[in-house]
Amino acid sequence: MLEPTDAMILLVPVLPISIWAAFSDLKRMKIPNAAVLAMAAVWPLLGWFVVPTWALWFWGFALMAIVFVAGFLMYLTGTFGAGDAKFAAAMAGIFVGGDIGAILLITFVCMIGALFLHRVLRSLPFVRNATPDWESWTRRRYFPFGLALSSIVVFYLLAALWPQG
Repeated sequence: MLEPTDAMILLVPVLPISIWAAFSDLKRMKIPNAAVLAMAAVWPLLGWFVVPTWALWFWGFALMAIVFVAGFLMYLTGTFGAGDAKFAAAMAGIFVGGDIGAILLITFVCMIGALFLHRVLRSLPFVRNATPDWESWTRRRYFPFGLALSSIVVFYLLAALWPQG
């Protein structure tokens, strides 16, 4: 797990990028390439500063490549959107060296939470009236997974800020 100071260093750029990606995915069912590139730039620019060794920093790039290939394969099977695959790969470096149990728990909670939140908000008339042009409300078969991905990386960094013990 990251130290609180290191998590804050990453959270400052990650939070606005994640909000941008999530809202874009909710509205247009697409994560902009500019948001993916912005998130991908966080690790090369700040990752070296928050990990204890250069080897771990390079492993962050390896993890990004592994997630990209896995995401691409999932895209080919139709289970994952292309923007989701790219965004997941772009944020993957941040998780290098993290506790896999904590990462999986945060991933599970964020995926279920994002699905539940989306379905509840979609069913509320005042939300639908305030956002009538949001494509994710009407695309029944698809889910804006950028909402879940964004929450995973943000809550992972927030968890590192939470007092331990």
